[in-house]
Amino acid sequence: MGKNCFRAINSTLIYIERGEEYLMLHRTKKENDLNHDKWIGVGGKFEEGEAPEDCALRETLEETGLTLTSWRCRGIVTFISDIYETEYMHLFTADGWTGTPRECDEGELAWIKKSELLKLKLWEGDKIFLRLLDTDEPFFSLKLKYEGDTLVLAQLNGKRLEVGR
Repeated sequence: MGKNCFRAINSTLIYIERGEEYLMLHRTKKENDLNHDKWIGVGGKFEEGEAPEDCALRETLEETGLTLTSWRCRGIVTFISDIYETEYMHLFTADGWTGTPRECDEGELAWIKKSELLKLKLWEGDKIFLRLLDTDEPFFSLKLKYEGDTLVLAQLNGKRLEVGR
C-alpha cells in the first residue's frame, strides 16, 4: 500500500428507543476523546471481519450490557474533517433488547426524551440526523464536513442542506 492509499474508519452509532426516549451516552470518561462532553448514541469502530450489524450488536453489549433483539439500519453518515480521518458511520435505531443497562466506561448513560435531545450538547450534524430519525426518513446518505468543531457542509442524498454559521 502506497502513501496515497485512502483509509477511512467504519463505525456504527445506535439509538436505542424506549417509547419517546433514546438511551444516550454523555462522553465524559475517555482521554483524548473527540466526542468529549458531547451526548451521542452508543457505538464504535468496526473490528476485522465485522458487518455493520455485528459491530452494532457488539458495541451495544460492550457499552450498555444490552443485547439487541430488534434493530434497523437507517442510513450512512460520511464525516469529513480537517482534523480527523474520514469516517463512514452506519446509523441504527433499535427498539428491542434483553438485559439491563449497566455503567459504561466511556461516560454516563441516560434515557433522554426525544423532545429534549436538541437541548443537549451535540455535534451540529447529529441534530440533522436525529431530525431524520424523528421523521422516519427512508434510508439516507448524509455527508457532513467539519472544520474543527464547526459544521461547514451538509448534504442529504447528494443535495446541499443549509447549515448555520
